[in-house]
Amino acid sequence: MKGASSHVLNRWLERFSYRITRWTGSSRAFAIAAAVIVLWLLSGPIFGFSDTWQLVINTATTIVTFLMVFLIQNTQNRDAKAIQLKLDELIRAVQGARTGLVRLEELTDDELKELEASFEALRSRAVPKSVETSSPA
Repeated sequence: MKGASSHVLNRWLERFSYRITRWTGSSRAFAIAAAVIVLWLLSGPIFGFSDTWQLVINTATTIVTFLMVFLIQNTQNRDAKAIQLKLDELIRAVQGARTGLVRLEELTDDELKELEASFEALRSRAVPKSVETSSPA
């Protein structure tokens, strides 16, 4: 039963983080954040620009930044995985494509450099230098 409740919680967290990420990337969220800053600035004279007044905005922005780091990373991971799967499908669908390239993200940096060098060699053989360096008309 623990597995089912864990799955429900994970699914709920995924949907929640997706919605929050979408909302925080909106112009409405930016306007609200800007309004909060303006209200905070306007409240400065009321609180005598005290240390507590400054601590409120510092604490709030630190908490928001901390949470946003995780939301941004989650979004980037999901987007990268979705793009990778789409590219994998395209590679598999194109006749003559090298399907060995499907899992490149699992290669080491050195292996990627070697592959990059081989593609550079292919490209330089296929495109003459004069065409490669000329600017578009």
